[in-house]
Amino acid sequence: MTSPPATVSPGGDPAAGAPPAPLRRGLITALVLVSTAACIVLLLLLLPATRSDPYTVSTLQHVGSTENGGRLFLINCAGCHGIAAQGLVGPNLHGVSQRRSDARLIRQVVSGQTPPMPKFQPEPQAMADLLAYLHGLV
Repeated sequence: MTSPPATVSPGGDPAAGAPPAPLRRGLITALVLVSTAACIVLLLLLLPATRSDPYTVSTLQHVGSTENGGRLFLINCAGCHGIAAQGLVGPNLHGVSQRRSDARLIRQVVSGQTPPMPKFQPEPQAMADLLAYLHGLV
């Protein structure tokens, strides 16, 4: 006994209930467009915040001194991150400038987003010095 031939939907799909091929292509295109638009909106919302923050902009315009940054680190950071930045209560900071952007490092220091890290906002030149020190921690 032979089975009856498969019925073909108007879109050319033999599977019952599947949307026609042009409709599927339209849905896929719509999903791609919506996800692209969502990414663009996120970029437009997040990037200007970093660029427009006067403290971050000012800090990034300064050239930091590794020596001064090291002194600042010993006074303000070594208690938690260790004298050699090897990590104690706070994490090991070696290679941190390769894992995080300068703007993100500035935001972390200034906001103290990760408890128990306190908020700390040195003058922009001092923050640039601290960044220079962090860049030297390989």
